[in-house]
Amino acid sequence: MRVAIPTWQESVSPVLDVARNLLLVDIDAGAEQERRLESLSETGVLARAGRLKAMFVNVLICGAVSWPLERALVSAGIEVIPHVCGNVDDVLHAYLTGRLWDRAFLMPGCNGCRQRCRRGFAPKEGT
Repeated sequence: MRVAIPTWQESVSPVLDVARNLLLVDIDAGAEQERRLESLSETGVLARAGRLKAMFVNVLICGAVSWPLERALVSAGIEVIPHVCGNVDDVLHAYLTGRLWDRAFLMPGCNGCRQRCRRGFAPKEGT
């Protein structure tokens, strides 16, 4: 499986649509096997989604992402986990250990709904 994380310095890039660097991490049996940094110069929605598909990305962990880009990525068969922030190594470790949903990795201003709100499902009170 290949996980992609747009980066800015040592952190998850705050906005995928304008991110210039992408960390690609190959994972096998729940452990990191290899990682590399790729430049992401494509600016259009379809070009950007096509580039990630061509890189064989299975899962994209990102900060904010526009609705058109998210739809294009999902249509390309890429699972999108939006509204994530934090140090890239910490985020990757949290993903691998099933802790990515901790509030510590939730972008400021987000209420914890991640993908559910995008699909019209608001979180229940207290979640």
